[in-house]
Amino acid sequence: MASDTQSGTKSPWAHVLEELGLATMWCSSRDVKFLCAQRFVRLFAYGGSTLVLASYLSAIGITDDRIGLFMTLTLIGDVVISFFLTLFADAMGRRAVLSLGSILMAGSGVVFALFGNYWILLAAAVFGVISPSGNEIGPFRAVEESTLAHLTPKEQLSDVFAWYSLVGTAGTALGQLVCGWTISSLQSLHGWAFIPSCRIIFFVYAGVGLLKLLLTLVLSREMEAVSEEEAHKRQQQQQQADETRPLLAESRSNEQPATPNSRKSLFASLDQDLWSLVIRLFILFGLDAFASGLASLSWMTYFFRRKFSLPEGELGTIFFVTSTIAAASMLVASSIAKRIGNVKPLARHSLPQLSPSDRRTAIMGAVNVVKTTTQSLGPLLTGILARNNLFGVSFIIAGCLKVIYDLGMLFSFGGKEAASRKLTTQENEEETR
Repeated sequence: MASDTQSGTKSPWAHVLEELGLATMWCSSRDVKFLCAQRFVRLFAYGGSTLVLASYLSAIGITDDRIGLFMTLTLIGDVVISFFLTLFADAMGRRAVLSLGSILMAGSGVVFALFGNYWILLAAAVFGVISPSGNEIGPFRAVEESTLAHLTPKEQLSDVFAWYSLVGTAGTALGQLVCGWTISSLQSLHGWAFIPSCRIIFFVYAGVGLLKLLLTLVLSREMEAVSEEEAHKRQQQQQQADETRPLLAESRSNEQPATPNSRKSLFASLDQDLWSLVIRLFILFGLDAFASGLASLSWMTYFFRRKFSLPEGELGTIFFVTSTIAAASMLVASSIAKRIGNVKPLARHSLPQLSPSDRRTAIMGAVNVVKTTTQSLGPLLTGILARNNLFGVSFIIAGCLKVIYDLGMLFSFGGKEAASRKLTTQENEEETR
């Protein structure tokens, strides 16, 4: 009994906290909490603006096919910007990239609130990351996920990424609810027209951009990539260890010249295994993203509003409920990940754990570029179908592609947890040398 007491049998409450990942989040660093807060407020703004984006563009006289073109060009422009920002994020400074994105986000909200020209709005949507889908399309997610992986021990990553995803989905849901009932209240209680009501939402979007900037400025320097400094420290530690080893060092002196080559070979092997995984993720995530583009949140809200004449308040409530259910499922995924591994229930977050830290941001940014590129093709096709009274066909195609994606993930990564652990072990061995 004494040993059981000393072993510290967990209470049911502590077990629940651990299963839900709340214990991990409570013990996480301040930077981790601020990054999650950034994602919440950003997705709050995305959710609100996405609820009215397509309807707003239609109200100011833009046809359905041009709305689809608008969404496609927005996504393509964001691909280019995201690629360069994530590629050089570690060199520029992660806080600098996040700060720049926050400023552009605030600026785009002001432009949407004050202007109605198609090309001006398109430029603002591209540079200020107005999301047609309600999800991440800019460089924020790649930088933040890379930083979270940098700040968090590997055994805690499943919890952290589950909550990172959850707060984002919760932010989108709350943004949709607040936006929908704000628009309905302005119209029904105060007699506002639809267009001025939407512009209030975009002013709020700008304010959220400024709030996100404040949350970025309070981040510490611990979030920045320090791979070169760490490598230099390891080299100095290795040299000191060599100087203090007497006879053992001499007995292995013949092996030391081969150390750089063996290390290089190890990294080469790691890269080969990693990129094999990345290529498969490119294909599957690209398929999933294309389906998401066909049935983006902006198109869905526009479809429901046009077909069923639903007011924005009811639309916001509908999507709030569906997003809340999706957010709750992420907690279950975190618990499952503790038992069967991260690749199966959380395959979207496998890259932050597998990538070497000095290349993590660039690799994750490349994956997001692939996803956004394929996603950008969807809205244009949906716009063309909508103009030809075939709006529902795009949703049918999207549903079929989602099923194919799920089956592809199941068969491709169902047994890959062992490979994940092998890569992690290799990386850990390198860090101990």
